[in-house]
Amino acid sequence: MWNDAAAAQALMRERNRLAGAIEGLQKLEGDAADTLDLIDMADAEGDQAMISDGMTTLRTLLEEAKRREVESLLSGEADARDAFLEVNSGAGGTEAQDWAEMLARMYSRWAEQHGYKVQLMEQSEGEQAGIKSATMQVSGPNAYGWLKTEAGVHRLVRISPFDSAARRQTSFASVWVYPVVDDTIEIEVNESDLKVDTFRASGAGGQHVNKTESAIRITHVPTGIVVACQTDRSQHRNRATAMTMLKARLYEAELQRREAAATAQEDAKTDIGWGHQIRSYVLAPYQLVKDLRTGVETGNPGAVLDGALDGFMAAALAARVGATRSEASATAQ
Repeated sequence: MWNDAAAAQALMRERNRLAGAIEGLQKLEGDAADTLDLIDMADAEGDQAMISDGMTTLRTLLEEAKRREVESLLSGEADARDAFLEVNSGAGGTEAQDWAEMLARMYSRWAEQHGYKVQLMEQSEGEQAGIKSATMQVSGPNAYGWLKTEAGVHRLVRISPFDSAARRQTSFASVWVYPVVDDTIEIEVNESDLKVDTFRASGAGGQHVNKTESAIRITHVPTGIVVACQTDRSQHRNRATAMTMLKARLYEAELQRREAAATAQEDAKTDIGWGHQIRSYVLAPYQLVKDLRTGVETGNPGAVLDGALDGFMAAALAARVGATRSEASATAQ
């Protein structure tokens, strides 16, 4: 899977990551020492305003230290890469499709708040509302490292806006995340293993997109992996992008196989329904979002659906790394 050039580039990326982490830590330590000296001087002079400013700076440095502590967990082989994120609605028709659209918006908002670029690669509209599925590319530092913790089934409980009787409904949607690969990683794909279909792009896109079969769907027969792209008017460019997505899926599958024993990811990616969800979002009769893997919860689902996911991601990442280390320790013993 790796050639010599890829290995060299991977080592260089890791070197740069570690050098940046060390430089950031040294700056953090220096700023903390300077601030403590300033507070000591202010205390000796009885300058309460300067002491207050110094304490504010220390609190800011503490938050920065916490952020860097979490970032130190992003040391996986593909964590630094961009990510493809897929959302698929579960059974339930319009309810589930609306929920899938809400999730896609949630991840878009999270990415935008972190300065990441989001590009919609493919989207299948629902019959009445919402979406059946959507694939987006999220580009930015450690995009895959953060988003990989979101893979699994997400459950929504709410009063249905589509039910005239205003009954409470439970809906499911799944999230699938895989890293973007480039030419530095060799992924062999046999053309004989591919089933390629063309179709007309759905949704907005101009007259040309709606009149020609420029969208591409590729099925990798041995694994059953399916990818689709409709972002371009050119069928050839859509096919090239879809092939990149397929290679990314195959690469992610290899990464998952390596850590499946420690993370039990496969159990979280089976049926889109009861018993497989990683997080519940309850909007009625009470307000609660709870991660079923880590126990992290909040009573502000509106903020979460608007992109406030960092707390959930950090806890899941820490638990995931902890499980990997425990497994490695047990194996060593």
